[in-house]
Amino acid sequence: MTVTQSLLAFSLAAALLAATPGVDTALVLRTAIAGDPRRAAGAALGIAAGCLIWGGAVALGLAALITTSTLLFDALRWIGALYLGWLGVRLLLAPRRAEADPGAAGDGGGTPGAAFAAGFLTNLLNPKVGIFYLTLLPQFVPAGVQVASFIFLLATIHVLMSLLWFALLIALARRIAPVLRRPAVIAGLDRLTGLVFVGFGVRLAVAQPG
Repeated sequence: MTVTQSLLAFSLAAALLAATPGVDTALVLRTAIAGDPRRAAGAALGIAAGCLIWGGAVALGLAALITTSTLLFDALRWIGALYLGWLGVRLLLAPRRAEADPGAAGDGGGTPGAAFAAGFLTNLLNPKVGIFYLTLLPQFVPAGVQVASFIFLLATIHVLMSLLWFALLIALARRIAPVLRRPAVIAGLDRLTGLVFVGFGVRLAVAQPG
């Protein structure tokens, strides 16, 4: 596989992976519909930053240490599971019923910076992101390249694809915002997002390194 072929193949895979529903998509979409698009952009950038850190960790071999160390993996796994569960329970118990209602700020609060922090921690505290990169990215590394640099390049491509997907979600949410910002819809979306967060938190809690 040449460098060009590798980059093209991974770009296609990264685009498909970016559009796969999960915690990241739920966080950005819910924030875009229920609040200021700047907060949604903040959450998207936070998610991207978390992915880049994991990409760098994989490139440097640190994720392999987490994979082989049960203590490190379990510590990060439980912190991440508790964080997702906390966000999910907040949304389930106190969903917002108006766009400006700060009561159930599952996006981390009313500012882009707080939303960035929520997106960042959602990925940074999930060791499965690192293991995902550790198992996927090396498969697209062609012969004759500097492995660490190329792996980080692949992680960057995945992040860019994810940001493009998030931008599309935010744009679509803005177009249909008058319908989706009805109080009942906002509350329903908060509860749905809460269920997604709790579900992924439970999934992370029972996850294994391999």
